[in-house]
Amino acid sequence: MAVSSPRDKYSAVWLIFFMLGLGTLLPWNFFMTATMYFTSRLKDSSLVDSSANQTEAAGEHRSVLEAKFNNVMTLCAMLPLLLCTCLNSFLLSLVPQRVRVMGSLLVIMFVFIVTAIIVKIPMEPLPFFSVTMVKIVIINCGSELRDAAFGYFITACAVIFLSALSYILLPKMEFFQFYQEKNRRQRSNEEPNSISLMNGESTDAADAADAAAEQPKQQNVSMMRIFKKIWLLALLVCFTFTVTIGTFPAITADTKSTLADGGSWELYFIPVSCFLLFNLCDWGGRSLTAVCMWPGKDSAILPVSIVCRVVFVPLFMLCNVQPRLHLPIFFHHDGFFIVFMILFAFSNGYLASLCMCYGPKNVLPHEAETAGSIMAFFLSLGLALGAAISFIFRALV
Repeated sequence: MAVSSPRDKYSAVWLIFFMLGLGTLLPWNFFMTATMYFTSRLKDSSLVDSSANQTEAAGEHRSVLEAKFNNVMTLCAMLPLLLCTCLNSFLLSLVPQRVRVMGSLLVIMFVFIVTAIIVKIPMEPLPFFSVTMVKIVIINCGSELRDAAFGYFITACAVIFLSALSYILLPKMEFFQFYQEKNRRQRSNEEPNSISLMNGESTDAADAADAAAEQPKQQNVSMMRIFKKIWLLALLVCFTFTVTIGTFPAITADTKSTLADGGSWELYFIPVSCFLLFNLCDWGGRSLTAVCMWPGKDSAILPVSIVCRVVFVPLFMLCNVQPRLHLPIFFHHDGFFIVFMILFAFSNGYLASLCMCYGPKNVLPHEAETAGSIMAFFLSLGLALGAAISFIFRALV
């Protein structure tokens, strides 16, 4: 008689997983969104003539550290992510899940505590740049600006602390315990079956032992077989994030408003029109896949749509990105930038989520976990490639 699954009371397990996802994504987004704070501390005062207009001079005479901050920040975030995704495949069975999750959250929280403290400590641009990049590698954002940044990073510490607390409570949930035990039983049932199948249905103990010894080889072969089934989706998700990270934030964060003449809109143009709008539309695109999954996994429209996203690279380049050396400004009005950002972010979230959902569906049920790991690796590869190519894209503007 089948045992009915318990109810997730008050959606507690869902909320805990939401908090864990929030704690994972916030560090990168907080560092990325606080670009104004970081670049303000990287300015070289010797490059700015005190008699000239400060705003204009700051735009034309940026220090090397200030100019390359977005590119280096993205690269320092994505390369460790790619490395850790590779290592995760090997460490999955060696390091307990609780150690991996809690250890990561505690390290991230420590980094943000240090970041919040450094807000109040005066430092020269080069040491500050170096320390910031080291912190990004480990986790992977005027006086009013610094006070805001201090509160910003303290908020990140609080969220990560809540994420760690939520993870401690997770194993105590009846709903979570039920599915953990169900998954454990399913795995234990599959292991003898796979050994028997590899042994040609033989029940001899010695033969079964030989088959068990051959299991690692079979796993290697199966991973290649699984990759052959999902290689197109893996490459598509890689290309999606290469285009996205190659453009955002390296190019988009340097776009200036053509409508603002000082005032609040100039101050909030990038935080709102770039970072907030990207995250909201990206989230909207990902959420839409819960109710609509079109085009289908075998449709030619999916790869064509993803390849067409490369058009956003020149579109953003031709906006009012400052400073610029080569290309003319074609899209002057702020409205163009906002429309491009909405389409860019929504298509990133929707198309990338489609690929990630279709990948495990293209293989047999017992191969789905491996397929998910392969898709995650290619997602990370796309992020790293995008971070590297962002230097070229920004230099072409």
